[in-house]
Amino acid sequence: MRTDRQPTTVGAPTPSRSTSVAGGALLAIAVVLTALNLRPAVTSIATLLADIRGDLAVSATWAGLVTTLPALCFAGAGLAAPWLSSRIGLGRAISTALVALTAGLMLRGIGGALVVVGATLIACAGIALANVLIPVVIKASFPARIGLMTGIYTAALQGGGALGSAATPGLEQPLGGWREALMAWAVVSLLALAVWIPATARHRTAWAVHSRPAAARPSLLRNPLAWTVTVFFGCQAFMAYIMMGWLPQVFIDNGIDKVQAGLLVAVTSLIGVPLSLVLTPLAARSSSQSGWIVGVAVFGFAGTLGLMLAPAAHPLLWSVLLGTGLSAFSLALAVIGLRARTAADTAALSGMAQGIGYLIAGTGPFLFGLLHDLTHGWTVPWAMFLMVYIVQTATGALAGRHRYV
Repeated sequence: MRTDRQPTTVGAPTPSRSTSVAGGALLAIAVVLTALNLRPAVTSIATLLADIRGDLAVSATWAGLVTTLPALCFAGAGLAAPWLSSRIGLGRAISTALVALTAGLMLRGIGGALVVVGATLIACAGIALANVLIPVVIKASFPARIGLMTGIYTAALQGGGALGSAATPGLEQPLGGWREALMAWAVVSLLALAVWIPATARHRTAWAVHSRPAAARPSLLRNPLAWTVTVFFGCQAFMAYIMMGWLPQVFIDNGIDKVQAGLLVAVTSLIGVPLSLVLTPLAARSSSQSGWIVGVAVFGFAGTLGLMLAPAAHPLLWSVLLGTGLSAFSLALAVIGLRARTAADTAALSGMAQGIGYLIAGTGPFLFGLLHDLTHGWTVPWAMFLMVYIVQTATGALAGRHRYV
């Protein structure tokens, strides 16, 4: 396993400072706008699930499928992202992802139960591609600011997720129903695409080298560190998708109304915004990220215990603690960039960690719901959640150590 310092790239063309700054600022804005669109497609549907089921006359199994689909789709499309990037280029691959996301969001509001499932697949395929490739953009274009840009990207991503939970129930009545409320997010996606295309035009030549497949790179499937990073990412995603899919229902079942439940779930995402902006750059500058990963896990563990033992006693406190724990997502993304030596290695590690990691995550909402159905309560599902938390903390501590794949 390689642990020596990262080599310096030579021979790259040197643009003027003003052009470089302007291009970098526009690209940073495009990254933020793209990130804002990578969660509402998932979080917006959770708070409206009861209305959607009533209108479409579908079963709880269908609802479980819709909440599980995103993670499974993220896995498949995530594994394909490095291949697609190597064929059409990094910028065009993310443009394709935004087109798919916009189309899926539009289609989801115009059909029946099968169309909703198919459109969710299309939208989540677009999200998956961007999920894997944005860290490569950060590694390639902001190599000296990986922690800062990862923090900004993650904050925007979590902010978008929070908006999806908080704003969608309020859009349902003024826009005319759940279909229109879900379709409204396509406008935000289209805006991101409109900014992304011109922002990335000047970077295509520089990114071309990062999109080429390496001729003799050993498979990461035989790399222990790559598997450690993958399990760490998979565990935190496992828990995050349980939160997005089931936390509103947990609150509602404990006497909290639908709108307030949506706001509480939004808090779990919003709390991660300032934490990502502050913690991720600090962690990235540290020689090891292990302590930061374990530290945020302690808060999340405490919030989970609160939800398991007394969910209605202090729901806001539990949401804040859970949101603090879920900020491990930004640290997981930072670890992907920090454990890889080059942008090409980042693409390979990101594809593996997110592809296989989301396969792990895809079982989360299903298992959580299954345990709830079998036990007719939420205690056993939360006990499973805590067990996964222990695995996440252990693998995160190992993944945070200063090494390269």
